[in-house]
Amino acid sequence: MAKGTLRQILLLTDGCSNQGEDPVQVAADAYQSGIVVNVIGILSDRHKERPKGLEEVERIAQAGGGVSRIVYPKALTETVQMVTRQAMTHTIQGFLNKELQQILGKGQEVEDLEPEARGEVMELVEDYGETCALNLAILVDTSASMESKLETVKEALLDLSLSLTARVGDSTFCLNRFPSSYGGAEELLNWSPHLKDIQTIFPKLSCGGITPTGPALQSAIAAFTEMHLTERLYDDAEFIEEA
Repeated sequence: MAKGTLRQILLLTDGCSNQGEDPVQVAADAYQSGIVVNVIGILSDRHKERPKGLEEVERIAQAGGGVSRIVYPKALTETVQMVTRQAMTHTIQGFLNKELQQILGKGQEVEDLEPEARGEVMELVEDYGETCALNLAILVDTSASMESKLETVKEALLDLSLSLTARVGDSTFCLNRFPSSYGGAEELLNWSPHLKDIQTIFPKLSCGGITPTGPALQSAIAAFTEMHLTERLYDDAEFIEEA
């Protein structure tokens, strides 16, 4: 990972996975490799109580070191932006806590600082969240049960692209949908800093099939690996050209 770059997966889903690897374990593997997994569970308007399957949403985010939210479609647009930014703050604060423990000793965190110092630290966290580079892999569940929520998902993704464009720091993202014809996730948009391009893939978002969340998360992790290899090849080619 390039210095100062946050790597995140944002998973939008409405329920329990039903094929392939355990998504909780895959999320833990992602976190171990420096990728934070955030999950938004989308309720159907007909559900008065939270379906049991959405408990998996919280477990995936917890294992992935990220943030989770359970929402109805009408609140999705606001929640997608909020979760993305909260996860950035959460990740940066986690880095700071590790630094504090090295300086002040084990068990010391930002919350343990004096109020004035804590306020200054949180200002730095917010400023860094606006200026650091962000690589975001968006993973959209397009299984059959998501059909009634798909239009709202499109609106939320468009608003997210506008929000990220307003950041000072560089934002690069890719978008995958699942399931795909081979069981994992299908890439709809490769890594791009041009966030307005997200509209071009909306015609390709159609629903049907099962919910292989674990394999889909593995596909998102692989996207970061491919991005890193591409950057290495580009840097090597640039070095050779200069030499």
